[in-house]
Amino acid sequence: MNRSLAYIHPDAKIGNDVKIEAFAWIDKNVVIGDGTWIGPNATIMEGARIGKNCKIFPGAVVSAIPQDLKFKGEETTAEIGDNTTLRECSTVNRGTASKGKTIVGNNCLLMAYVHIGHDCNLGNNIIISNSTNVAGEIVIDDFAIISGDVQIHQFVHIGGHVMISGGSLVRKDVPPYITVAHEPLAYAGINSIGLRRRGFSNEIIGQIQDIYREIFVKEQNVAQALKYINEQIPASKEKDYILDFIKSSERGIIKGYGGSGE
Repeated sequence: MNRSLAYIHPDAKIGNDVKIEAFAWIDKNVVIGDGTWIGPNATIMEGARIGKNCKIFPGAVVSAIPQDLKFKGEETTAEIGDNTTLRECSTVNRGTASKGKTIVGNNCLLMAYVHIGHDCNLGNNIIISNSTNVAGEIVIDDFAIISGDVQIHQFVHIGGHVMISGGSLVRKDVPPYITVAHEPLAYAGINSIGLRRRGFSNEIIGQIQDIYREIFVKEQNVAQALKYINEQIPASKEKDYILDFIKSSERGIIKGYGGSGE
């Protein structure tokens, strides 16, 4: 570590045991938590709030102004949770007047060349693979895994425990617990491997399968499927999450493979 070769604005608030490598650039109005590593040539711009024990790799840029022509210089932030890693040349833009902040949660991994647009809200334990672009005002729930070269349309909502295949174009909301693939993007089953790894019981996994069979596989529309699920599937927090997600979807959800599900 050689802070003497880095630029650190005197007003930046740097925690304990923070390692700042040569040629890093840290602006005013920045907060960096204890134990974080800022790699060489990383750029931490005004409005960054970085948690504890993070790793910011070379070429990454945190809290650059939004790529949004409506932005008028308002004071906003880009907030990175604890134990999160931003790999080489990843970018997290700060918010606009719309939400005021961009959030990346705890224990996340953003691989090389990932872009997170303005006013996004990413939960915890999310993995986003190389060269994926997340447009403005997107919500991604906990434990989602997004493969490489995925393009996600603005305002999309991606549910928790989802697995999105590489090269996908995500134009609609993706409900929780499922895997998605194909073009146009469609339901490809539930994320049973991921759910088992995270301690979901066989009973709950079976219930999730039953729910999505009604939504995506049977020849009925979403309203009919939701009515059946509400009346016939036993109560659980997973059922409530799925139903609330679909009912609150503003863009509409993806289709079932072969065209059903809308």
